[in-house]
Amino acid sequence: MFKKLLVANRGTIAIRIIRACRELGIATVAVFSTADKDALHVRMADESVCIGPPQAEASYLNIPSIISAATTTGADAVHPGYGFLSENGDFAEACRKSGLNFVGPKARHIRLMGDKPRARRIMIRAGVPVLPGSEGKGISEVKDAVADAKRLGYPVLIKAAAGGGGKGMRVVHDEKELLRMFPLARGEAEAAFSSRTMYLEKYLEHARHVEFQILADESRHAIHLGERDCSIQRRHQKVIEESPCPVLTARLREKMGKAAVRAADVVG
Repeated sequence: MFKKLLVANRGTIAIRIIRACRELGIATVAVFSTADKDALHVRMADESVCIGPPQAEASYLNIPSIISAATTTGADAVHPGYGFLSENGDFAEACRKSGLNFVGPKARHIRLMGDKPRARRIMIRAGVPVLPGSEGKGISEVKDAVADAKRLGYPVLIKAAAGGGGKGMRVVHDEKELLRMFPLARGEAEAAFSSRTMYLEKYLEHARHVEFQILADESRHAIHLGERDCSIQRRHQKVIEESPCPVLTARLREKMGKAAVRAADVVG
């Protein structure tokens, strides 16, 4: 069991982690930007460290500052919460090299699943159902996008290979729209993720967005914690998440849950 855990986040998620640590008898360290010095998570934690100015890139995304805060306070673990650095393989690796336990997937797993075309290839080989889409290592040129769209049939969804949070996503219904939207999506992806690699997926116009949450331990025992319906979105970003999904049958829930666990098992 950890003795002291640094929470590399803020707001509701930081509060929830600190509450859980209290129940488990684990001391906590909060990090905060100068704008959040009076925030509730800072007051709740046993210790707190300022890691920079209000801009997230200079504080909550500042890996050296967070690592320094953890080592200085004697923390033996770091919990990234969600958002910010939670899906950053470099952060997980930096924690490991500093002798800190990273509460989350190992760096190689984050990088593996963060590369969406690569993750698609792995899932296909494992027999996990995926939507028809671009093959290989992704695309970066408009001509390749046009060829993929012709093969898949419109409408298609343009997506960033390193994407997340709705960045670099565009729905297109014909080639004219694709020619206009692909460079815009690629530019947005490059600005957000420093990568021009994109891919296409067949777009389902009438579908529910349902996710299964996965929990695994260091011995590779994986389970799912049920589903949440994230269909209500704005600009491809979730607005409301509802659990359980109101339209999922017991049979489909079991089938999707097994597929989710299989996906976790495949990547270790």
